[in-house]
Amino acid sequence: MSDAGRRPVAVVAVGGNSLIKDAQHASLVYQNEAVVETMAHVVAMIAEGWNVVVTHGNGPQVGFLLRRSELAAGELHTVPLDILGADTQGAIGYMFTSALYNEFGRAGLNEKAVSIVTQTVVDRDDPAFLAPSKPIGSFFTKEQARVHEAEDGWSVVEDSGRGWRRVVPSPAPVRIVELDAIHALVAGGYTVVAAGGGGIPVIETDEGALRGVEAVIDKDLGSALLANQLDADLLLISTVVDAVAVNFNTPQQAWLGQISADEASAYLAAGHFGEGSMAPKITAATSYLANGGKKCIITSPGKIVAALSGEAGTTIVA
Repeated sequence: MSDAGRRPVAVVAVGGNSLIKDAQHASLVYQNEAVVETMAHVVAMIAEGWNVVVTHGNGPQVGFLLRRSELAAGELHTVPLDILGADTQGAIGYMFTSALYNEFGRAGLNEKAVSIVTQTVVDRDDPAFLAPSKPIGSFFTKEQARVHEAEDGWSVVEDSGRGWRRVVPSPAPVRIVELDAIHALVAGGYTVVAAGGGGIPVIETDEGALRGVEAVIDKDLGSALLANQLDADLLLISTVVDAVAVNFNTPQQAWLGQISADEASAYLAAGHFGEGSMAPKITAATSYLANGGKKCIITSPGKIVAALSGEAGTTIVA
């Protein structure tokens, strides 16, 4: 294999929901099985000559920890959101690197993997802080939610008829704090697991100190930022469908092969992609390409290798 610094670099974003196939398979045993399956496809990509940085979502996992914290609140201290982000980065990073090393062995590859707890700077003046919008944690009755609003300072909303939930800001990512370390590890040939959940959101104080905030960063936007800051050759977003479709779940549904960033933006503006599903991925893809990125692929884990050769998935180019 050629020198690590000369291999093309790909950022592969794995969704947190893709580690949980359904409500009956949410335990860590099943999540780990999904990780092993996904990392096998990532290692197949590495075997083809790619240097890979793996990012991941953590929404469901943070939700589980929040629920545990709520249930234990009568006996133990609660845990702030930034610490929960770090906890899940560590746990999911461990599962990913363990699966990677095992798969390297099975494939006969002399490769190395490492996981980095990653902070992402957000602008403390981001308008998102004035309009919290991301639901997190448990469902409550209206009365319970109002108590949290009054006593804990939460922002709460009614969520699609299912109950009331806390909402937190979702500011745009600005800078990856550990970028130099990630870059050095990639150059050293490591497969790096980083920027889980888009990174732990932190702001910079007037004195230049970093401080964690109660917010969440979109995982795909964080992955796009990391791909741009690493000057990666490819952003690959792994999701639950094999490709992107317009008119999804209608008789007019059509799968998209290769499209331009302008076409993707036009489809997004026309409302083809759901806000809770494909829209953030398309937004991340076009952001990456608008900021100097070369190519973005959206596909399922099992189609990764085929998508690299244009035989599957949706490829978006500048």
